[in-house]
Formats: sequence, C-alpha cells, structure tokens
Amino acid sequence: MDGIQTIVHALPADAGEDARVEVGYVNWWSVGIVVLQGEDTLYETHPGKNVRVLEGLLQGTAMSSMTSQADSCHEPETGPDKAAGSDFSLAQMVESNQSKWERNKYSIYADMALGALFFLVGKLTEDLALAAIIGAAAGLALVVVQRFVKVDLLGGFAVFGTIMLLISAGFSLALQDDYWVQMKSTVLGIFTASLFMIDGVVRQGAYFGARIERYMPMPLHHGRIAIGISLTGLVMAYGNYFVAENFSEDFWLTYTTFLDIPVSMAMFYAVVYWARKKPTDPA
Repeated sequence: MDGIQTIVHALPADAGEDARVEVGYVNWWSVGIVVLQGEDTLYETHPGKNVRVLEGLLQGTAMSSMTSQADSCHEPETGPDKAAGSDFSLAQMVESNQSKWERNKYSIYADMALGALFFLVGKLTEDLALAAIIGAAAGLALVVVQRFVKVDLLGGFAVFGTIMLLISAGFSLALQDDYWVQMKSTVLGIFTASLFMIDGVVRQGAYFGARIERYMPMPLHHGRIAIGISLTGLVMAYGNYFVAENFSEDFWLTYTTFLDIPVSMAMFYAVVYWARKKPTDPA
C-alpha cells in the first residue's frame, strides 16, 4: 500500500442511474460510508463529511471543502472491472494492516503496559520518582524476558522508554527543589529531541522514525518524521522554560496539565503531514 485509498463499489441498477458505495476516512481515526446515485446522496454514516478527505490529504491534493459532500464527489465509475479493482484494493488494505498488526502487536502491548504501570503507580503513590523507578525496572524485566520468547517485545519504544524512565527517576531524586521540577521537562525534552535529530539526520530515521511509523496508518519518510518530532520537542522544551521563567507556578501547572498537550498534538499532526509518503514518491 502506497497510501490510504477510498474504496468504491459499484451497484449496477436495472433501470435508472447506477449507485455506488464509497468507504473512506472522514478524519484521522474514523471511517465513513456513503451511498450515492449519480450526484444524489442516498445514505451517509457521517452526514456532511467527506469520505475522501484523508485520501486527498495523503496525496497532497487541495480540498476545496472538507465538509461538502457534493463538491468532492467524483463522476460515477461503474462496471465489473471497477468493482473487481475496488474489491482487490480493499483486500490489499485489510491484508497489509493485518500483517502490520501481527508483526508489531506485542511490542505495542509492551509500550502500553509500561505507560499504564507508570501512570497507576504515580496515581496511587503520588510519587513520580518511585513510579519512574518501578517503570524502569519493568522495562529492564522486558529485556530479560525477550531472551526467552520468540515474539518481538522491544520493537517499539519499550527500550527507549525504559532508559528515559531511568533518567527521569535519577533527575527527580537528585534535584528535588521546585525550580528543577519545573525544568525537568525542558532538560529531558532537549535531550530527547537531540537523539531524534541525530537519528533523523545521520541515520535517516532508521531507529525512531521506523518505530513511529508502526503506530501510524500510512507510510512515512523515516528521516522526516524523526526530524519533525525533534523540532517539536525543542519547541515544547522552550515553551516549558518560557512559562516557568515568566509566569507563576500555578500557571505553569495549568500549562503542563491542560495547554501543552493540544499544542504538541497540533504540531505532531503537522509533522505527520510533512513526513507522509505520496504515491509518487520513490520507494
């Protein structure tokens, strides 16, 4: 698969215009279905949404309207050849996604388990240093377990996450005054961003870029995604420093709890858009 495609299935009619069913993404995470007859919409799961919007985004085409179904519909394409091609594309998509999931699911489970463990320990004990230490110990245990099992437990970010938890725990234990608690995100952010930048520039994203792609529904340029995440980390690290230096501790808590996540997510989507592979890109 070179990208996400809208599935079109023709429904020949005995009389009148043929109908067709289109299945595609209406946003980054939801799939929509629309039934059309000519230019008339007979049914849609997400009224007013464009099921071709993500296909257009990944192909780099300009969308005149993200929510107007009439403006974005193509001319009807019917016939047994088109229907067979659509079924084949659907089969390709299912097979590709299933194969990708089977290959990566255990490492993804491991990443999720480490994150959940850190959250639960931190929530129950209210001691982030202890949570980081326990999370790091669990990550090291995964490294040992990997030696005795055939499935890939460390293909995601488990090893990197364990290292970062150890560094975070050491930072928290060594520097416990309020100022350095606020600065931890800046220091660790710059450190992590530097690793991503080195991977993106020197190794074309062979480590971090390839692992990020495992979590995405489309192919990415590994070098671009690693560099983009690095730049995002640097911006967020400076943002944390700026807020901590120029505003009250209460506002800093508000920023780190509610404001920095939307900003980082918006930047992440922009990076993914820049790093996506177009169908015309070389393999």
